[in-house]
Amino acid sequence: MDGLEEVYKKIDSFRSEIIKMQRELTSRPALSPENGGSGEHDKADYIKEQLLLLKPDTLYEIHAPDERAANGYRPNLVATWKGSLKRRTIWILSHLDIVPPGDLSLWTDDPYKMIVKGDKIIGRGVEDNQHGIVSSCFAVKGILDLKQALPQKVGLVLVADEEIGSKYGLKYILKEKGDLFKEDDLIIVPDGGNEEGTMIEIAEKSMLWLKFTITGVQCHASTPEKGKNSLFGAAKLIVELDKLKERFDLKNSLFKPQGSTFEPTKIEANVPNVNTIPGRDVFYLDCRILPDYKVEEIIKDVITLNKRLAKELNLKIDVEAIHRQDCAPPTPVDSPVVTFLTKAIKKVTGLKAKPMGIGGGTVAAFFREAGLPAAVWSTTSQTAHQPNEYCSIKNIITDAKIMATVFLSG
Repeated sequence: MDGLEEVYKKIDSFRSEIIKMQRELTSRPALSPENGGSGEHDKADYIKEQLLLLKPDTLYEIHAPDERAANGYRPNLVATWKGSLKRRTIWILSHLDIVPPGDLSLWTDDPYKMIVKGDKIIGRGVEDNQHGIVSSCFAVKGILDLKQALPQKVGLVLVADEEIGSKYGLKYILKEKGDLFKEDDLIIVPDGGNEEGTMIEIAEKSMLWLKFTITGVQCHASTPEKGKNSLFGAAKLIVELDKLKERFDLKNSLFKPQGSTFEPTKIEANVPNVNTIPGRDVFYLDCRILPDYKVEEIIKDVITLNKRLAKELNLKIDVEAIHRQDCAPPTPVDSPVVTFLTKAIKKVTGLKAKPMGIGGGTVAAFFREAGLPAAVWSTTSQTAHQPNEYCSIKNIITDAKIMATVFLSG
């Protein structure tokens, strides 16, 4: 049995410890102040205890000031283990915070009391992102327990605030401790993927959320000539905005879906009764834009459309960008992190991985904006943010083996 096979066998033996760690993590809700919590302190303290058992060469906290949180800060953890070659660091970055459970009536059990059903671990946060936390910790443990030498330095980073925007997490670390990461490092973010574990996310679309406010004149529904129907204007505008798909119709096979998307989503309440014509309507458009287009092109086109329609319908139409994130340069398909991950996935599962782009935003974008190639990958159950969120014990073990393979070959 070669060194890797010994590590795989060792990781297989961690099943009960994996379950225990997931249970402990789930019982420590890490909610941002925006979501009614006090931050990630309890979870960070527990993980720090577990990391100390792995005897890292360095272990420290990076505190991001936040007066709303417990103790006035948000905790970020960094642990590293030295490598013999001292050429690069292999980083695994996971996030500490979770989203609220939502409607508790949709859960079959207490979301913060993890349960096990066969291969499934069920509870809030078990997949997003405790799966990544646990698999990375046990990848390190599997190697260290066998006293195998790490060729390269290995680092685990546990960040706050990913679910809200990373102001107090990775964005803060890159701003205050930017020299922590180097261009030659391998950076893996186990916070997205597919059920086969073959998707390596290397690119993202630009994200643009637009708020439209249509203002007319409210009146009684029996005398429409006395008013200006804002709901009719909103409906007409939504139909016109659908034509953005025709105007910006390029396809990119790296992404799924392959084109840009422009979808009306939330609509705010207008009048409370049926027999009143509304004078104000508000709705939102979620745009995911291929890197082939600049966000400014979309905004300019929308403004032109608004002016034309406002004049045609004699309504006032205002548009506001409430969220904008221009896409970062993609991680190259042939970058070392993609190459090593692809080989490790093949070694452990026999499957061929595929670099892909996605429409959603991930924390890896902040690495890419800083000129640091990063790959998002894990074997997911696709239940993040859902009631009865679950992950697979088998997937955690498989991902730990893949991470260990990268550690020992990177």
